Parts: sequence; structure tokens; C-alpha cells
Amino acid sequence: MPGIAEENYWFRRHEVAYLDLLGHCEDAVVLEAGCGEGYGAQLIRQRARRVVALDYDEFTAAHVGRAYPELDVLRGNLASLPLRDAGVDVVANLQVIEHLWDQEGFLAECFRVLRPGGRLIVTTPNRLTFSPGLDKPLNPFHTRELAPSELDSLLVEAGFRVELLAGLRHGPRLEALLGGRIIEAQVEVAVSGAPWPDELLEAVVSVTCADFEITTRDLDTSLDLVSVAVRP
Repeated sequence: MPGIAEENYWFRRHEVAYLDLLGHCEDAVVLEAGCGEGYGAQLIRQRARRVVALDYDEFTAAHVGRAYPELDVLRGNLASLPLRDAGVDVVANLQVIEHLWDQEGFLAECFRVLRPGGRLIVTTPNRLTFSPGLDKPLNPFHTRELAPSELDSLLVEAGFRVELLAGLRHGPRLEALLGGRIIEAQVEVAVSGAPWPDELLEAVVSVTCADFEITTRDLDTSLDLVSVAVRP
């Protein structure tokens, strides 16, 4: 959520991916499949010709329609997208696929609604660093997290050509902030229910998009995966 001090680290970590991928949305008809609060779809709208913001949750869809009137808001299931075949130029799916039970079915739907040459943008936590060594995701709301090779295989098997597979990482300032423990420190507070220490809250509030980088180097140690795939 934007505008919440304690969530600023995670908000910026998501926002930077939107900003990095805006060039693919220039003058395009874009579907954001799983739009959540709607701030990302609104960012895309600055460059796109039209943005359809879709979410399954009724309350969420109603909020997006009120908060961002420039968007076309739909409520629908990602397993059966309520759009015609080959009707959009770009499908954006940021930090959503890890929540889906049928990832293969969702990607088949993305392939269906994209025009030939259209792009699918997916970001998702890297399983190797987000839930290291675990048989199931650490986050109870995730159904299946993906390693870089697994995301690549899913996209290829769905018929896409992978144009970019990159990773999001901390930049130098974040690597040094709180001794490099900014994620762990937030998790410890969340698990314990203790009040936020002033030093931690100050550090979290200070985070900006410039504190992250997206690169193709050493994908297995990245925090989030960032992919762009093309429908042939």
C-alpha cells in the first residue's frame, strides 16, 4: 500500500519494477491482471493508451474505481480473464503469480488475450531467497514460488519467447543500511508484534526506488524476478 510508513520498503520494492518496465507500455492497451490497490495501474496509465485494472476481490475493485477514475476497472478471475482473444498489447502481472493455484492456466489465458507480438510482464519473489530451503512458501498467502529457471520454463511451456529474465536486488545503500538486515529486522518486528524501533522505522521510511537495481547478473541470489515475455 502507498502512503504507509511501515510498508514503505515493500512499496518501493514493488514500485521500482513498475517504473523500470513502463517503456513496454508506451501507447499500449494494457491489462494489469491482479491490480491490487491500483497504484501500479495508475503509473502505467501515464504511458499507456488504456489500462484495464482487474482484480478478483470485490472491495479492492471498488476502491480502484473510486481512487483512480482514469482506469477501466473489472472484477474477474485470473483463471478465466474476461477479455476477448488478442485484445491487449501488454499484460502486467506484478507480484501476483505466486498467489495463484493454477499458474499454467493463467499463463494460457495471458497468451490468449495478448495480440501476436504482445508482451507479458511478470515479477515474483525469487523462491531461492524468499523461502530458502523450505518445501512450501514462507508467506502463507503464496501457493507456489518460483526460482529463475522455473519461471523461465513456465513461460516457454506456455508458448512465450522470454525476452528478459532479470533480478531485483538491493543497491549499495540498502546493502549497508542496518548492517544489511533491513528485511530481517522488519520480519522480526512483524513476528514479535513489538513496537517499531525508531531506527528501523527511520530506515524503512528513507527507502526510495533508487535504492534498488534490476540486473541480469547472478539471478539465483536476486530478491525478486523480473521477466518480459513475447507472444509470437
